[in-house]
Amino acid sequence: MNTQASEFVGSIPEHYDRSLGPRIFSGFAKDLAARVASTASSSVLELAAGTGILTRHLRDLLPDSSALTATDLNAPMLNAAKVKFEDEEKVCFEVADATQLQHANESFDGVACQFGVMFFPDKVQSFKEAYRVLKPGGHYHFNVWDSWDNNPFARITHGVVEQFFPDDPPEFYKVPFGYHDTDQIAAALTEAGFSHVESESVELQSNIPSAKEFALGLVFGNPLLQEIVDRQGNPDDICAVVASELLVQLGREMPLQAQVFKAQKT
Repeated sequence: MNTQASEFVGSIPEHYDRSLGPRIFSGFAKDLAARVASTASSSVLELAAGTGILTRHLRDLLPDSSALTATDLNAPMLNAAKVKFEDEEKVCFEVADATQLQHANESFDGVACQFGVMFFPDKVQSFKEAYRVLKPGGHYHFNVWDSWDNNPFARITHGVVEQFFPDDPPEFYKVPFGYHDTDQIAAALTEAGFSHVESESVELQSNIPSAKEFALGLVFGNPLLQEIVDRQGNPDDICAVVASELLVQLGREMPLQAQVFKAQKT
């Protein structure tokens, strides 16, 4: 998983959490956490936990006695997550590759992942690992972004970046918004061993109090930043144009859409 698209390091976690979290992640985290809490009670593993946006909702909804393990490939993201929790809260943070988990077989009654599966280079292998560490009867809940058509903020951002680099545009935004075919994902889950696979489209509306602040997250809050720097671009200039286009094309609110999956280990 050591690809540029999955390297959320340096200043990225801060911008990700502050500028993107409230706008595009928190609503889906609340939805996903409720789904996980409805089927798991004793032990939950979170994959690609990032800055702990879903983790916080999981800890609030799961029973106090439930053990929660939050993992991510990037230690800087987990460092940002840790500050959201008190020492007495039962959350264990671990740096881990979702395709090579170190946990024992049948360790958890629930596995969760918010907007992380799209970054896993071997998705079937990641599903196999989730299946392996689940107890019989346990569920894997995760979500993925739907297409750019249903998430215009991503299409707008990529379009602006293309204008700056027409001959060699950064490819980051194609990764998180390029894995949403429900039949394909269901087939991969079945191949990994899961049964009773269900999916559901979840649509939300989000406000944009500040296009400038949101644009900071869209440019500085993910590996797109490094792609811009590698091409000798000026991220501040790109950020300004993204903010302008967000205002023109979206105004003060935007639609969001994700595909949410539930798969059971029988």
